[in-house]
Formats: sequence, C-alpha cells, structure tokens
Amino acid sequence: MTDTPAYEPPKVWTWNKESGGRFASINRPIAGPTHDKELPVGRHPLQLYSLATPNGVKVTVMLEELLAAGHKGAEYDAWLIKIDGNQFGSGFVAVNPNSKIPALMDRSSPEPIRVFESGSILVYLAEKFGAFLPTDAKARAETFSWLFWQMGAAPYLGGGFGHFYAYAPTKIEYAIDRFAMEVKRQLDVLDRRLADNEYLAGDVYTIADMAVWPWYGGLAKGLLYGGGEFLSVQDYKNVQRWTDAIAARPAVKRGRMVNRTWGEPSSQLHERHEASDFETRTQDKIGELAAS
Repeated sequence: MTDTPAYEPPKVWTWNKESGGRFASINRPIAGPTHDKELPVGRHPLQLYSLATPNGVKVTVMLEELLAAGHKGAEYDAWLIKIDGNQFGSGFVAVNPNSKIPALMDRSSPEPIRVFESGSILVYLAEKFGAFLPTDAKARAETFSWLFWQMGAAPYLGGGFGHFYAYAPTKIEYAIDRFAMEVKRQLDVLDRRLADNEYLAGDVYTIADMAVWPWYGGLAKGLLYGGGEFLSVQDYKNVQRWTDAIAARPAVKRGRMVNRTWGEPSSQLHERHEASDFETRTQDKIGELAAS
C-alpha cells in the first residue's frame, strides 16, 4: 500500500536537494563546523550546551536531581544552543563532533573533559557523584538495560514516527503506519514493565527513568508531535502512573524549564546559571532580554 509514486534508488546517492520538511535547511550529509564561534563559559565546573528537547531535558533533570540530593559540585551553567545552525559552530563541534545537543564540558579538573550523547552524560554524572545508579549488581544491570533500551528505541519515536507524522512535507501512510506500530509496541513494553515495578529498574529511581521519561512520558501526555490521540496513549495506564509520579518531582519540574524556548513564558528559562534563576530569570520576568 502506498500513496507516493514508486521510487527507484540510483546506484550512488548524491545530495542534490533538500530533504524537505522541518529542519530541511540544516540537514546535510557531512560533519564538521560551518562557521567559527566560540562557546561561552560560566563560573561553574559543569558547562552544559543544550536545548530542552527530550534529550536535553534528560541532562538538566539529572543535574537538578543531583543538586536536590545535596551534591553541590553539580552546580552548572546551561547555555542555549538553538537547532538553527548554532550546533555547527566550531566551539560546539569541538565539544560534540556529532553536532547534536546536549553536550557537556566538565572543567573541575586541570584537563577539561568533554562528554557528548545524552546517555553517556547521564552515566558520567551518575558515576562522578555516585548517585541514581545502583551499586547492587542486579539493579545496576537493569538500569543500564533500560537506559540503552531508550537510546535504541527513541529514534523510532523521534526520527521515525515524529518525522513522518508531524514534520515530513507529505504524509506517507506506509511510513506512519510502520513507525506508529513500533512506538505502540514500545509503549506496551514499558507498560508491562511498570505494571509490577514502581520505576524501570525496580523500586529505585535511576538514570534510566530520567532517560526514558522525557520521551515516553511526554508522548504519554500528548506533548510530542501532537500524536497522543492517534496512538491512544491513555490506554497505557502504568506508563501514565509512572509519568505523573516523575513529573511531580520538584527537580524534574525545574529541569524541564532549562533551555526551553517554547510554551508559557513562565516555563522558559533560556539560560540557567544559578538556582535563583528559576525565580528571577524566566521569560515572563525578563521578556526579550533572554532571547537577545
């Protein structure tokens, strides 16, 4: 079944036109910087360069949870990197050669350490601070299993379902059906796991929950791609319970705000440099100053 003309791939693919849809103007088949631009550096040891997409939210939630747990060394500066070409600046590419947010620089030692890929950042911070990663072998293995499940599963949700359902220039029935089926299967995987477990690793809240929640919790509440009704997300009762429990955590509420540039102005904290910024520097309080 198809609603598009048949396509016969050439022997050798060449880049001769934009891919179409949202973000087409910045998609390209090569890596590396497109322009020189150094990254700003704040006063805290941890420097985060990000945007409040699900992958970015994973890390800001982790950092806020660490601070809430009393790890003062987790203080951080969060700098906004808009996905409009800024990710191809020379400074950002030096931190993440893959040109994707989030990216972290740890300047707490004489030789700064760069960390990129959201899952890698979560593991790095968990090990650095000894938090949200169980030491018990069974729970630790379960945490890593669900963390890496998310890393492998989310491209089907974002790059697959999200792209073809919300962003592609034309609606392709086959592509939407293919990825909708897989996303619903993934929701069922989560729902079955959470039927007998409070959190993904068992009875403890871990980096696995922080990784999965921004993607699948957002989907469960209809916040991603306008696809909640289409996917009948309300049917996954255990995912809904887990989503609500995590969303109620104060650190999660703060983490969702950092580097956010859409939604209610009171929910947007474009940059975060101090804990007090949540009270004094949101967009409803400073308006266009943060966007300039």
